[in-house]
Amino acid sequence: NVCVFIQAVKQIEDSEPNLSPLALVRSLRRSAGLDDEMTIYFLGASYNLSDAVVLINASSISFFHKAIHHMVTDAGEERGVVLTPDGTTVALAPLLLGIESGLKARAEGTPAVGLFPLTLGRILGLSFFRLQNVQPCHRLGPNGCWDNMEHPKVFRLARAATLATDALINGGMDGVILGSRLSNLSASEQPPALSEILKGYYVFSQHEGRSLNVLRHPVSPKRRELSRQFQLRSCLSLTPFVTVCLCANTNLTFIFFSCLCTDCPQVISRCQWGAQPFRGTPIPLSLPLPFLYIHHTENPSEPCLTFEKCASDMRAIQRYHQDERGWSDIGYSFVIGSEGHIFEGRGWEIQGRHTKGHNSIGYGVSVIGNYNSTLPSVEAMDLIRHRFYQCAVDGGGLMANFTLHGHRQVVATDCPGDAFFEEIKTWEHFRD
Repeated sequence: NVCVFIQAVKQIEDSEPNLSPLALVRSLRRSAGLDDEMTIYFLGASYNLSDAVVLINASSISFFHKAIHHMVTDAGEERGVVLTPDGTTVALAPLLLGIESGLKARAEGTPAVGLFPLTLGRILGLSFFRLQNVQPCHRLGPNGCWDNMEHPKVFRLARAATLATDALINGGMDGVILGSRLSNLSASEQPPALSEILKGYYVFSQHEGRSLNVLRHPVSPKRRELSRQFQLRSCLSLTPFVTVCLCANTNLTFIFFSCLCTDCPQVISRCQWGAQPFRGTPIPLSLPLPFLYIHHTENPSEPCLTFEKCASDMRAIQRYHQDERGWSDIGYSFVIGSEGHIFEGRGWEIQGRHTKGHNSIGYGVSVIGNYNSTLPSVEAMDLIRHRFYQCAVDGGGLMANFTLHGHRQVVATDCPGDAFFEEIKTWEHFRD
């Protein structure tokens, strides 16, 4: 996982205390063999840069090459990717190229012109160009599953790979975010060590009642929101060289990328949280649906603040629904965690078991925790009302004029809690 990679970077820093973060990331680029023509155009050849030290230990070179060099095998195994604490999978190559672009711009006092092309522009443009005759929804991705979420070693894709897998897009977005931040450091600020850059972004603690928005530095659960801030500015700054590389369908590329990867929230798939198989035969939904029903879980009664805890809660809810209630699967369509992600329950296309008598006409979305006297986190509520809404409508899951109801409006229950129900009364689409 990414923490192992950060530890390996820290070992290099400890053995070379005078090594700058720019020199180290250049050395990693050389070790991974990332000196293609476009990279050299923007960053220079790593073997010609005087500050790009050689990683002395042969085993270190082997480790970093294997960790960073991206490829997809014929068997669908994606390599050069790591699992992060927020549950997402990230390709290291575009991430490190973005960091190097930012550090280089900061050191030279110049704009980071290669930042977007090297992280996202190239993979998006080439993927759409190569797959011009394929439906847009299949021109990006896919995601995949790790063999083990606690000790991940092998990551297998869900279908045939494009040139812009989810991991490459995640790594590209992270590279843009971190590279932009580094390039804009003031003259009085020294860039942190590479291990600290990565640790600050991927490894952090969220406390109950404290919003991610109060953190002064960017963190990985906010990658999609942060990426939207850079997207238009980055697209408009493309050089003629990169415009040639992006080839055709540029507008379609970035419109679809925006809808899929920045406007829509990150959805943690069933395999990522460790779901058990569906028992029986699922019933398909007839889309689009006219209703959205809001729930709370009550038990677990506390919000989950980390991916690990949220995933554990999801497994507990599924066990209760399957083993105690005898249902086919977890009842909810989607579940919201306070750490900023949506977890897939039965998903977009399968009828849930969340709102008795109404399961065939609406999605059931639940927030982990009991909200009789307190509200869910700002992140959890914003995910539903500002991002899930629009993504569900744009994707054909919900009607544009759908109706929002609390569970208690159609079933005799306290769900979704007194405090939360009063809150959703103020939301768009709510109806008495």
